[in-house]
Amino acid sequence: MSAAHAHAHVMPAQVVTFARGQPPSMAVSARDLEERLAQASPGETVKGVLCNAALSAVQSVLDRNAADTCRAASGERRFIDFFHYSISSFLRLSFTAAELSRSKLGGYDAAFRTLGKQAVDDFLSTAVGKTLRSLGNKDPHRLLATLPSAYRTALNHGERSIQLAGAGRCVLRMRRDFLPHPYHEGVLLALLSSLGLGPVQVIGRRVGVLDADYEITWD
Repeated sequence: MSAAHAHAHVMPAQVVTFARGQPPSMAVSARDLEERLAQASPGETVKGVLCNAALSAVQSVLDRNAADTCRAASGERRFIDFFHYSISSFLRLSFTAAELSRSKLGGYDAAFRTLGKQAVDDFLSTAVGKTLRSLGNKDPHRLLATLPSAYRTALNHGERSIQLAGAGRCVLRMRRDFLPHPYHEGVLLALLSSLGLGPVQVIGRRVGVLDADYEITWD
């Protein structure tokens, strides 16, 4: 899928039903990597900033050797922040990072949340990230409304939409997004927490191999 086929839109404010009592999504495992690689196409890419963020996270949790192992798994010699790299390379890198760090962090899910948090920390230091954060400082709903477009600056594939549901609550729907849902839980938690909001909660539920819904609440 090319960038021309990536879509992002905001749905109008309305009451959003997010199934209460629904069992949580299954935990991420090593098997998920092959499922995702099987659906990836050569034109689907990520920006190098996400790859470097994952390397930074694993080096912080473990050491430089672990980061080198992850880079080697990706098949790339290095990553330049604003260059594009195949989603397959990023998947191999991030799943290797999760495998190496999961025993220290408490499992694959926790490892992917850590990768997501580091991605936000690095993204917010860029010009686009600083602009996004300045919008949120004035109005969290405005920041959330820009999330689909913000994702599109780093990922050239997938469809994302926001349903705003009044003060302090929204649902973000992602379709054909290759990263496991805990990764995006880490991204969203870190992004909203950076705004200095009250307690933030993000619950991701997988609804397909590449599809998930995220309920986001804050005070």
